[in-house]
Amino acid sequence: MRGKIWLFGNNIDTDQIYPGRYLELVEHSEIAKHAMEGADPAFSKEFEPGGILVAGDNFGCGSSREHAVITLKNAGVSAIIANSFARIFYRNAINLGVPVITCEGALQKMAKGDSVSVDLVGGIVTDLSTGVTLQGDKLSPHVLNIIEKGGVIPLFREKFGKE
Repeated sequence: MRGKIWLFGNNIDTDQIYPGRYLELVEHSEIAKHAMEGADPAFSKEFEPGGILVAGDNFGCGSSREHAVITLKNAGVSAIIANSFARIFYRNAINLGVPVITCEGALQKMAKGDSVSVDLVGGIVTDLSTGVTLQGDKLSPHVLNIIEKGGVIPLFREKFGKE
C-alpha cells in the first residue's frame, strides 16, 4: 500500500485521536470529521483518504474504546506506523481491519507529506520521497487475513455465513 505521510509525536492518546465529547455521534461521516482533532485540529480538513499516519512511542494510549480506530478508519487512514502502540489500541485496529506496523525510527526518518510504501507481509516501510527503507515488524498470516477481510466481523461473517 502507498500513501502520503502524516506525522504525530509520542503518547498520542485516544482522546487526541477522537475527543470524548463526540462519543454520541453515530454517523461514520460525522465521526470522521473529528479524526485527530485533539492532536491537529486541521487534520480532517487537510487529510486525503489513503494517507498513512507515522507516530512515535505509545500511539493510542489512554481509553480502550474502539472509537479512536473507528474514526481513523472512516477518515480513510490506510495504515498506522509507529515506534510502539498501546496494546488495546493495537488490537482494536486489527479487529477493525486497520493495518498497524511497529517500526522503530520511522518518525525520526520521515517527513510530513512524503510518499510512503508499506509492505504488510514483509514489514518493510519505504519513504518513496527519500529512498529510506526501514524494517518494521511483520504481521502474522492470521492478522493479515483479518486485515484483508476488513476486520474480525467481516471475517466471521464470511467464515460462518451469519449476518
